[in-house]
Amino acid sequence: MVHKNRMNRLAAVCLAAAIASVAVPGAAAQAAVTPRVDLRVLVVDDGGSSVEAITAELRDTGVPYTRVDLGSGSRPVVNAAFLADTVDGRPRAKFQSVVLPNENPFGAGSAEMAALTAYETAYGIRQVDAYTWAHPGVGLEYTDNGGYSGTLDGTQAAVTAAGKAGPFAYLGGQVAFEDNSPLIPESYGYMARPRTGYTSYLDAPVGSGRASLVGEYTHDGRSELVVTFGYNQYQQQFRLLARGIVEWMTQGIHLGQERNYFAVHVDDVFAPDARWNKDLNCTPGDYACAGGEGQESTIRMTAADAVYAAQWQTTKNFKLDMLFNGGAGEEWKAENGGVDALTAQLVADRAKYRWMNHTYTHPFLGCVQDTTTVPWTCTKNAAGAINYMSRAEISAQIRDNNNWAASKGITTDRTELVTGEHSGLKTLPQQPQDNPNLAGALADNGVKWAGSDNSREPAQRAVGAALTVPRHPMNVYYNTGTNAEMADEYNWIYTSRADGGSGICEDNPATSTCLPAPLDAASGYLDHIVPAEARTAMRHVLNNDPRPHYVHQSNLAEDRTLYPVLNQVLDTYRTLYAPSAPIVNQSMKDTGVEFQRRAAWNAAVAANQFTAYRIGKVVTVKAPSGVVAPVTAPTGTKKQLLLGTADFGTAYAGSRSTWTAPELLQSAVTLNMP
Repeated sequence: MVHKNRMNRLAAVCLAAAIASVAVPGAAAQAAVTPRVDLRVLVVDDGGSSVEAITAELRDTGVPYTRVDLGSGSRPVVNAAFLADTVDGRPRAKFQSVVLPNENPFGAGSAEMAALTAYETAYGIRQVDAYTWAHPGVGLEYTDNGGYSGTLDGTQAAVTAAGKAGPFAYLGGQVAFEDNSPLIPESYGYMARPRTGYTSYLDAPVGSGRASLVGEYTHDGRSELVVTFGYNQYQQQFRLLARGIVEWMTQGIHLGQERNYFAVHVDDVFAPDARWNKDLNCTPGDYACAGGEGQESTIRMTAADAVYAAQWQTTKNFKLDMLFNGGAGEEWKAENGGVDALTAQLVADRAKYRWMNHTYTHPFLGCVQDTTTVPWTCTKNAAGAINYMSRAEISAQIRDNNNWAASKGITTDRTELVTGEHSGLKTLPQQPQDNPNLAGALADNGVKWAGSDNSREPAQRAVGAALTVPRHPMNVYYNTGTNAEMADEYNWIYTSRADGGSGICEDNPATSTCLPAPLDAASGYLDHIVPAEARTAMRHVLNNDPRPHYVHQSNLAEDRTLYPVLNQVLDTYRTLYAPSAPIVNQSMKDTGVEFQRRAAWNAAVAANQFTAYRIGKVVTVKAPSGVVAPVTAPTGTKKQLLLGTADFGTAYAGSRSTWTAPELLQSAVTLNMP
C-alpha cells in the first residue's frame, strides 16, 4: 500500500514563509488580543469512505462543517485567506478543526498544505487524518518493525489507558472489528508501534506485543489524530469511536450533541394477533390468505407473560412502551367467558410501563378497503371519490381508548398516538395521501405526535397541526409466537423457490438477499435471526437515531421471541460503553421534539443563519429567534444568566450537552468553560 504515502516531506521547509501569510498579529499583540475561533469544522474530502463517515457523524449530530471537494475543479484554494481573517479588529480562525483524508492529501511541497500547517500551528487547531498508513511521518514505525498490515476482520482492539483518560473515556474498553461474513473482507489497515511524540488511544495485540490503530501525534506545535484503518459510517468499530474523534478534534466544545437512544414499543397490547400457518404460508384471519377460512388461530399474552415482562424490565433496568387497544381486549374478554387475567395483571403493574394510545379496537383508519381483490383497493362512491373513515369514527377510536385507560388508572400522554398499522396516514400504492379526516380527528383529541413507519416514511412531517414520529419495525414478526414459527416464516420470505421459499428475495435482488439454505426450524431463530436483528438495532442505537423500535404483544407471548433480541442489544451495549453513556430510553413525545429541533437547527445551519465562536474560554452562540441550538461543552461549563451562572446542560459520555437558547432579555447564549 505504498501508493498511500503522501508524506508532508516539504511542509516544514515552507512553514516559516506560510506563517507570515496567515492573518495573525505579532507575539506582543497576540498576548493582548485573543483570537476568535469559529465553531465550524473544515472537511477536505477525497471521496473515500473514511472521510464520508466522519462527515456523516458531523451532519447527523448537528456539527456545522465546510466541505472542500478535492475532485472538483471549482473548489476553493486552501490558503491563508480561506482559513483566517479579522473580524472587528480581532484575528479569526474560521475553522475549529480540520479533517483530512490523510496527513497530506495535497501532495508533497503543496502550498495548500503549508498554509494549513501554518494555520493549525498559529491557532492551535487540531487535525484528523481519517485514514493513513503507518510510517514515521505520522509518528509510527513501519509495520515490518513489530506491526501488521492486512485484513482486520474480527480484531479485538482495546482502548488504552491514555484513551480512557482522554477522548474515549465513554467506552467500556473493548472495540471489536466487525466480521459479519468469512467470505468478504470488511476492514483493512495497519497496526504499528508508536515513536516519540505519538500517544496511542486504541491498540490491538500483534505477536507478543501491542500496536496502535488510533493515536495522537504531537509534533512541530501541531496535533494530529492518526487513524490507520479504513472504515465506513455503518461499521460498529467506527460508530464506537466517532464521538471521541469529534470530541478530540474540537477540544470538547462544539455545536451539535449526540446520544445513544433505544426505546421499544409493544403494539396491540390486550388484543390478540393472528398466527402464521406454516402449511398455507400465510396468516389465516389476516388479509389475503387463500384456504385459511376456518383455520384461524391467534396469539395473546397470558398473565404469566405479563409477570415475566415486569420482572424482565427490573432485571434489565429497561422500560417497555405498551401501546394498547382497550376495546379489542374487552372484545376478547367477552368471547372468552368474561374473564381476562392478562388485563388484570397488566393493570396491576400499570406503573411499571409507559403507556400509549393505539386506538380502541385497532381498525384501519384510512380509506374503506375492498379486500376481495389482491392487493386490496380503496372503495369509491358513485362520483368516483375514495371513501374514507369519517372524522367522527377516527376521533371515537382515540377518545374511547383514552377513556378506557383512565377508567383503569392507566396514565397516558394524550398528545401521543400510534394508529393500528399506522393507518390513516398515506399507504402506497393504494392510498397515496393521508385520510383527509385524520388531521381533524387528531386535533379533536389534542394529539400532537403520531407514530409512522420508518420503512415507509423515515422523515418527520406534518399531519395538520400534529407531527409524525418515525418508528423502526423490528424483524420479529407480529404473527408468530414461537421460535419455530419465526424461522418458518423467515424461510418463506428469504429462500428461493428451489429451496421451498416464496422467491420474493429472487424477485427483488436490490432490496433482499436469499439465504444460501433454509434455516433449521429448531435453531434458526436463535442462531441466525436474533444476531442479525440485534446488529441492526445496535446500529440504530449507535447512530444518534432516536426513532423508537416497534414489535407486537405476540412477541412477549409463548416462546417470548423478543427477549433474546433485546437481551443481546442491552447486554452488548453495556459491555461496549462506560456507565457515563447510558442508553437513553425516552418517550415518543420527546423523540418528536428532538426531530422538530433538529429540523429547525439544520435549516438554520444550511442557511448560515447562526453565529458561534469561542474567544479564550468564553463561547458565544446566536441562532434565529425560536431556534434552539445543540451545544456540547466540557464538564464544569457554566451558562451565563442575567444574574450569576448555572451549570450548563446535562451530563452524558463525560461532557455536558443540551439544546439551548438565550435566557430572558439576552440575545445570545454565553458559556464560560472551566
